[in-house]
Amino acid sequence: MSAQGADVDGNLPQSQSALTSFFMAVSMVGVSEIGDKTFLIAALMAMRHPRWLVFSAASASLAIMTILSGLVGHTFVSIISERYTRFLAGILFLVFGYKLTLEGLEMSKDAGVEDELAEVEEEIAVHDLNTNMQDMESGGIPEEKHSKRYDLKSVLKLLGQRLSIVFSPIWIQIFSMIFLGEFGDRSQISIIAMASDSDYWFVIIGAVVGHLLCSCVAVIGGRFLASKISMRTVTLGGAFSFFIFAVHYIYDAFNTV
Repeated sequence: MSAQGADVDGNLPQSQSALTSFFMAVSMVGVSEIGDKTFLIAALMAMRHPRWLVFSAASASLAIMTILSGLVGHTFVSIISERYTRFLAGILFLVFGYKLTLEGLEMSKDAGVEDELAEVEEEIAVHDLNTNMQDMESGGIPEEKHSKRYDLKSVLKLLGQRLSIVFSPIWIQIFSMIFLGEFGDRSQISIIAMASDSDYWFVIIGAVVGHLLCSCVAVIGGRFLASKISMRTVTLGGAFSFFIFAVHYIYDAFNTV
């Protein structure tokens, strides 16, 4: 057996395995994010604000979320063996593929993203209204210093106030909207699953690169692209990709010593 091929146990060389993890993470983010909520947020905000500002805020938000998700996924290896985490990741991708297939088959061939675009536009408008009301309240009525609330909304608000010293309010708004929109999303869960093996840094880097590319596409021509693509085609293509990921991870699970 040559040095370029698999070893005697049928495992891929470390460099080839790392590259596979990297490109799978890039492709997973690509099929998950195009036309997704965070993609549309970036696309719509880029129509109202400078593109470099939207791109930097979206990229920073998604990069931080990706790194945190990858580190969380890798901690599973200390609890469950790598073989079982790969198998569980494969099952998860099978479930995603199955659900996307059902969603795609239920869509009409001409289905677009108009409904989701309208929902995102409404969410941005509500967020702007709440921000303006908070500014008016803080300017007219001083906040009680002894009142403390530590829910997610108040923590993000406090963090936003601290970051506003360095970053603009619009940058912080885009950052927080995309961070919350990505929380619990399919791509985040997929990153957690994919980062549960020894190549987790390559998964994280690949996912960050994928998010950077999607953010770039979103701010340059996301609205136009979203209005032209068929969501049925994107959804079924994503389902096919998740099935490929599932086969890869389940195969690796049975061949991991």
